[in-house]
Amino acid sequence: MKLLHSLIMGDGEPLIILHGFLGMGDNWKTLANKFAEKYQVHLVDQRNHGRSYHSDDFSYELMSADLLNYMNYHHLECAYILGHSMGGKTGMLFSVEFPEKVKKLIVADIGPKYYPPHHQSILDALGEVDFDTTTSRGQVEEILKKYIPEMGIRQFLLKSVYRKSPDELAFRFNFPVLEERYDEVGVALPPRTMFEGEVLFLKGALSGYITDEDEDLIKAHFPNSRIRVVQKASHWLHAENPSDFYDYVVGFLEND
Repeated sequence: MKLLHSLIMGDGEPLIILHGFLGMGDNWKTLANKFAEKYQVHLVDQRNHGRSYHSDDFSYELMSADLLNYMNYHHLECAYILGHSMGGKTGMLFSVEFPEKVKKLIVADIGPKYYPPHHQSILDALGEVDFDTTTSRGQVEEILKKYIPEMGIRQFLLKSVYRKSPDELAFRFNFPVLEERYDEVGVALPPRTMFEGEVLFLKGALSGYITDEDEDLIKAHFPNSRIRVVQKASHWLHAENPSDFYDYVVGFLEND
């Protein structure tokens, strides 16, 4: 099995950070620098994202297996797992499959339920980008702007544009496969699965990803969990209110 790419920083107990759909570990660099003052932080790129390998296969089962392989390779017997959105789903499945490997789990703005497809405008925008004719980041942004009015989302996507060669740009994520297998991103945690360890769910006050109605399902899968609200933040809560996000995470990890 191929090894996921990561950036490892700091010393202490391991904290593995898993990014969301179309993201990469590098999106977490600012917060990771702060976490690295207390922990050994592993900024992981999940398969088909960032600098990790591209594959035609894509599912949470595979991403959970990737994470197990990563931990075994780095001799990590147990780790704190922090996952945002898609990364949170990976973390949830990993915790119910390999509970002995998870010291504590933090899930950022995603629940264990099924989510219907809701990124279509983003996928449409990315599909419009033809790197045979698009040779600058500015041109990429002009294409994205037609579909995506939010500058923050455009900037997030542009971080994955890189110069593949002196004359050619490309996306770091594997867009053809992620577009084709997009339905996999919304799948629910398998029924009657449970992780009895400590779990913190963080939800953005301005986000609709975790609702009051989801709390019973969360408790069914994660009986030893709590939910905290990050104020002044939507789905990108770690970027929109990093100070409160950091305080919630460290407070949870340090509270024995």
